[in-house]
Amino acid sequence: MNRRIQRINELIKRELSQFVLRELDFPKNILITITRVETSVDLSRAKVYISTIPEDTVKKVLKTLNNQVYDFQQKINKRLNMRPVPQIKFLEEKKTKEAGIIEELLEKVHKKDA
Repeated sequence: MNRRIQRINELIKRELSQFVLRELDFPKNILITITRVETSVDLSRAKVYISTIPEDTVKKVLKTLNNQVYDFQQKINKRLNMRPVPQIKFLEEKKTKEAGIIEELLEKVHKKDA
């Protein structure tokens, strides 16, 4: 991945994180984290991965975010002043769950060896 795409990913992640924090009205007991952004090389699409605590709220949060994606895209266009503005799609982060499962399994193996 080239340096320009990495910078764009970080900018989009930072801007969307601020929008989610400031402008969306989720219950206080839901923590939303934008874990990573993957922008296509031609800048036409950006996959935005999120995780939530508690985990069972992720579907509801994704629905809300994807319903407001047009507003997010407009705000990113104004803030970053870039062309083209990638088409944003919010997705559930699954790598962190997988990493957690692997970590638990490694701990179990380590305890058995000790």
